[in-house]
Amino acid sequence: MSPQFARARVPKTAEIIASNIRRQIVSRELKEGDTLPSEIDLMQQFGVSRPTLREAFRILEAESLISVRRGSRGGAQVMAPSLGVAARYVGLLLQMEGTTIGEVYEARALMEPIAAGMLAQRRTRADVAELTRIVDELDELTSAIAEAKPAASADQLRWAGLSRSFHEQVVERAGNRALKVQWGVLCDVTDTHMASQLNQSWSKPPTLTTLRKSVRSYARLVKFIEEKDVTGAQEHWRAHMSTAGKILAGAAQAKEIVDLFE
Repeated sequence: MSPQFARARVPKTAEIIASNIRRQIVSRELKEGDTLPSEIDLMQQFGVSRPTLREAFRILEAESLISVRRGSRGGAQVMAPSLGVAARYVGLLLQMEGTTIGEVYEARALMEPIAAGMLAQRRTRADVAELTRIVDELDELTSAIAEAKPAASADQLRWAGLSRSFHEQVVERAGNRALKVQWGVLCDVTDTHMASQLNQSWSKPPTLTTLRKSVRSYARLVKFIEEKDVTGAQEHWRAHMSTAGKILAGAAQAKEIVDLFE
């Protein structure tokens, strides 16, 4: 008996056009903010009808790679690929799997110590200077928060933003782009939930103590990185992330399923 083969699916013309434009965006032949040629020019270039071209545009719009302005002065403008878009797709998969926020944070906690060790191994003076700057800002802000009762919402947002920036800089400056993208997607998924938890508990006394401990922990990591102590950086950051994870695990949100439709 001769082998049976499934019929191959032939891509639609619109998909081929979308793939062509997508490749140019990813390879940076087309840069963010660039405007694509007019519909008439593209129709002539690809030898297709207006409906087919617009179908290709819809594919690229759904991927957030272009933004189409309608009207006489309209046109298609190139957008850079975004971690937020990737996070939405990953978040949907996580939600379908019944993944909890605690599990997503646990995955982050596995990545960051690796990044901390890599950064300690290859760090530059600029790396240490930037991390030190963030720690100094956090230290000053924590002191200001301690004096203000209750803490201003602007201070809450600034502290959360600086803290996220510290984690982000550790991962980004580690120098592994694949690790950076994967971490960024997971972080984007957890950001909303973490911000909500922080906002609910900010006025409680233990929170201020936690902020001070966090700043000291950040400073200690910077010291390990500056001394190029790979093992010390990894072990310290693993302990830091584990402690933070236990705090999160004690919150009801840690057991909540990832929900993109809240």
